[in-house]
Amino acid sequence: MIEVVERFLLCPWAARSRLDGQVAECVFQQESSEDFAPSLARISELAALPAIEIALFIYPCLGLSRLDFEHFARRLRAFDHDRHAIGGVPFALAVFHPDATPQLEDAERLIPFLRRSPYPTLQLVRTAALERVRGDEVEGTAFLDLEAHGAAAWANAPAPLSLRERIAQRNLAAVLEEGVENVEAVITAIHADRDATDARLARPKRA
Repeated sequence: MIEVVERFLLCPWAARSRLDGQVAECVFQQESSEDFAPSLARISELAALPAIEIALFIYPCLGLSRLDFEHFARRLRAFDHDRHAIGGVPFALAVFHPDATPQLEDAERLIPFLRRSPYPTLQLVRTAALERVRGDEVEGTAFLDLEAHGAAAWANAPAPLSLRERIAQRNLAAVLEEGVENVEAVITAIHADRDATDARLARPKRA
């Protein structure tokens, strides 16, 4: 969070959220990707703590590939959604994983590289906080009265970029300005520290 996300300004709210005590870090020691109960229980606990707007669910013992971990996240998201009424889900989930290569030809394809956490990690962001940031914006959609604004004028107008798209494009520009090799060097150093920590704990080295 500090050495990559905040250092390279990849998220405009990361530093303030951390300094304001709005971030919770939760480590799960499970080795099975079929056990969702601990994660669901922790989501419920955090939902009752309005001061927490961001949570990091860290799974150091889940030796899953990025695609398999994304599948785990989708299943957890589905189980959590089933517990709430429409519009009542407390947190949105994003996947962070150690494995990804930089793809500089497209801002969206660069995202997995910038989310190369030391261990498989889920970032939970309170949906109410997202709504405050977006204001009237809805991801990928703009609610407009075309008749009131002139349908002809809007028919050929480019769709406005979503918040996610704007951040992704800004992050691509930041990486290009910094130099992807410099960003990758920082991430590599963090992963080397992870490997040293795993060795001290006698944890099997990652492939």
